[in-house]
Amino acid sequence: MRTTRSGGRSGRRLRALAATVALVAAGVTATAAPAVADDEVHGTALAGHWAPFDRCPVDDPAMLAADGADVAALCLASSSQSGTMKIGEKVVPTAGTNLQFGLLGDGTDYTSVSPEGAGIQAEPVTVPGGLLNLMCPSEIPVLTDLCEKAADSKLNRVVATVEPAGTPTDFSLTAGLGVGQPIVTLPVKIRLDNVLLGSKCYIGSNSDPILLRPRNLTQPALTIARYAPDGTDQAGGPMSNVVLSGADQGDDSFTVPKANGCGLLGALDWAVNLQLGLPSPEGANSLVLNAADTATGGFYTPAAFAPDQGRLLAEYWHAAQQ
Repeated sequence: MRTTRSGGRSGRRLRALAATVALVAAGVTATAAPAVADDEVHGTALAGHWAPFDRCPVDDPAMLAADGADVAALCLASSSQSGTMKIGEKVVPTAGTNLQFGLLGDGTDYTSVSPEGAGIQAEPVTVPGGLLNLMCPSEIPVLTDLCEKAADSKLNRVVATVEPAGTPTDFSLTAGLGVGQPIVTLPVKIRLDNVLLGSKCYIGSNSDPILLRPRNLTQPALTIARYAPDGTDQAGGPMSNVVLSGADQGDDSFTVPKANGCGLLGALDWAVNLQLGLPSPEGANSLVLNAADTATGGFYTPAAFAPDQGRLLAEYWHAAQQ
């Protein structure tokens, strides 16, 4: 991440940070995977306007070191409730998602800071038609036998979960201002859980991920809330949430790599690859999210709290714990 050593120049950039960084966040939701149950998604319960950021990594050393003059720290939370992912000819619905991480930026360049565990916490989605839909029919004897076994409903059920496969990169504020340009690159992988496939069957991996580059398909509605350090409403308060809502997002430019770990010792990798057409080239796949809500939270004017902006962000976040 590039930082600027000129205090005046950085100060001007950072005074605009609250409004501009939210436009980056609009694209982050397109990483969306299905959401997990409430007791798994949420971290520390926070009061008032702090509530969306319950897993923000405010205690990460890089966040604490943000001075507010050259680099500001803030929290990001993003969610989506519905959509679809298409791989070749197979279409799987997406449900909700909860994506959170910290952001460090100088008003132009940004880097992300992941919370402990996964930035994306997702509820598994049952694949319509299960294994029969993914693998059958087939004229290959091994797959024919597999399809016959999958006729048992217990063996047929397949659950898909999108998981992070790396750290988000390539944030673009300019792209976030409009429609149609990639806003962020997000590496993910998809786990397929099934009795016959096992629980370690993945499409993509940390070393060979699916790289989603979401863009705004429609313009989100923008609202800004000001509040006190404890999260309560305060006109002109030092804290600010920038919320983008209702934006459709998508990506049809990604490739999908081969499966791995399917069946005992990966014995069914080839079958998953064959039936899903993996690896699947660019243009054969797509992600569409029907609506997205994204919020960024932090100081309205980070430079006013230099040189302790990151430390104060953590202090106020902890003070809002319920």
